[in-house]
Amino acid sequence: MKKRGSFFRSLRFRILVILIILGIVPGVIVTNVMIYNYRDRAVSTLSDTVRDQCAILCNLIIRENYLNDSGSQVVNSKLELFTNVYNGRVILADRDFKIVGDTFHTEEGRSLLSPLAVKCMKGEKAENYDSKSQILEIAVPIQSPDVQQIQGIMLVSISATQIGDVLEQLEQKGILLIGIISVLSVFLSWFLSTILVKPLARVTRAIEDLTDGMQEEEICVPDYTETELITDAFNKMVNRMKVLDESRQEFVSNVSHELKTPLTSMKVLADSLVGQQGVPEELYQEFMGDITEEIDRENKIITDLLSLVKMDKKASDVNITHMDINQLLEDILKRLRPIADKRNIDLILDSFRPVEADVDEVKFTLAISNLVENGIKYNVDDGWVRVSLDADHKFFYVTVADSGMGIPQDSIDRIFERFYRVDKSHSKEIGGTGLGLAITKSAIVMHHGAIKVFSKEGEGTTFSVRIPLSYIP
Repeated sequence: MKKRGSFFRSLRFRILVILIILGIVPGVIVTNVMIYNYRDRAVSTLSDTVRDQCAILCNLIIRENYLNDSGSQVVNSKLELFTNVYNGRVILADRDFKIVGDTFHTEEGRSLLSPLAVKCMKGEKAENYDSKSQILEIAVPIQSPDVQQIQGIMLVSISATQIGDVLEQLEQKGILLIGIISVLSVFLSWFLSTILVKPLARVTRAIEDLTDGMQEEEICVPDYTETELITDAFNKMVNRMKVLDESRQEFVSNVSHELKTPLTSMKVLADSLVGQQGVPEELYQEFMGDITEEIDRENKIITDLLSLVKMDKKASDVNITHMDINQLLEDILKRLRPIADKRNIDLILDSFRPVEADVDEVKFTLAISNLVENGIKYNVDDGWVRVSLDADHKFFYVTVADSGMGIPQDSIDRIFERFYRVDKSHSKEIGGTGLGLAITKSAIVMHHGAIKVFSKEGEGTTFSVRIPLSYIP
């Protein structure tokens, strides 16, 4: 039942319905247009023929003065012949709408009450075709060529059953034609829908094989532009997932390594103390100091990992406050200035205008502090770190530039990865966990901002941060 229900919701069913409609509807429209066009032409032809005959009769009526004396045998015989040929009826009335002659001899002497007669008297074309009764009515003015005034009216009613019979035959043939078109449309639509949907089925099978592990290579179904776009998008997604999986494995490996290294050092130091008897107090204190440093390093790694975990949570954890960004940056530099003074590094703040914005104080402070602290760590002695603040109507911009060693071009794209270090040989001397920039980027993204880095080895590094003035959840 599930598969049967899914068929009616499938693309194939919709294509099938559309193709059937596109096949049947034009057939119905064309058939009806042809029938109606034939009817109009047939009625128009019959009307023109009757009018020509009526014009001849009107001339005869004027010549015989039939409206004043209806006893003319010539006119009566012509009228009788006319009604027999067209299987109809002729009523003659004078200009006062008094019936002078009637081929049925039932209305003579009465008044002619007909809308067509009124239109005819006004000089308008007056005719009417009744498709139900299949009767054509025409009102023709009786008028002498020498007199402008209409002298009378000839109202003609003739049978149009021949037109009706032909229309009925055409309708029957049209129904038969539509039936044939419908059957052909169904079969053709089924065939075409099968062909059109087949590449999509191949895409589905290829995706299933790939997800089941039966296919290692990228899928490719180039039958249509659409299937090619779908497979390209899917391949990009799979490649992205592979990169994420590799990143996750590398992250787990790095975490394990970073956590294990201090533990290994502490175990070696502890084993050295345990394995020796009568250890001098100076050596004991030295080893215990080293153990304390390793514990602090372990604690720093764990703290940074917890910060990353918090950054990875939903944006609902962001505690947004409208703050003075100028003062916030001054406080950050004030806290870090003692670290910079140890290496005689100048911390400079350039504020181009007062800026107030919606930020999470803790996360924003952590992000900027990491950038400034990195600028100090990877700088040269007697160098400088310059922090600039600017804004426009929508964003505020924080730039952190330093005069340090710079970043190699092949490392710029990876510096925001977790545990990635540019110079691993000096990482222990400089300190840090390799998580600072990853935390910084996560904090900025949580503010719906962006961060870019510009660097040249040996010439320093510049980090550019852009954050909206107003935070929109």
